[in-house]
Amino acid sequence: MPLGVVAAIRPNSLIDRVALFLSVAGQAMPSFWFGLILIVVFAIQLGLLPPSGAATWRHFIMPTIVLGYYAMPAIMRLTRAGMLDVLGSDYIRTARAKGAGETRVLFKHALRNAIIPVVSLAAVQMGFMLGGSIVVESVFALHGAGYLAWESIARNDLPTVQALILVFSMFYIVFTFLADVLNAWLDPRMRSA
Repeated sequence: MPLGVVAAIRPNSLIDRVALFLSVAGQAMPSFWFGLILIVVFAIQLGLLPPSGAATWRHFIMPTIVLGYYAMPAIMRLTRAGMLDVLGSDYIRTARAKGAGETRVLFKHALRNAIIPVVSLAAVQMGFMLGGSIVVESVFALHGAGYLAWESIARNDLPTVQALILVFSMFYIVFTFLADVLNAWLDPRMRSA
């Protein structure tokens, strides 16, 4: 989100071009490929991070980056588009004309209105990351819920698969509910709807 805000504040600048390049690269690159690249660079060549396992907190750095990079392009682009739309609005010009500081205009007026669809998208992306964790757990040899789902499907363990689908579905429902609550807090007009 911060990258989308900065890209919207300075459209057609170098940071805007870099942000758009990162979002296109993030959408084009599969998560397993990005994970393998991170393993080759940071674990094998540089020796900074362990390539797999779950013994210490350092083992979770690369999987977290891969999962976050999977969700980043859509959130960054929606934030940028929303901020560009809001920054051209009449109430932003009015706030600036009244003498409000640029920081207050950006964060109190513009970002608060531009972030509403981003919150909903972030909740959906969290649900997708639960499903995408199967690939990341396989690449980094982590034994989490995604790996358990994969093993259960491979062994035709239907009760475990059903339980995991129920748990993943509950997380998805909770994320979307929390997004709706946060959106109602951000935009009072949504409370009466």
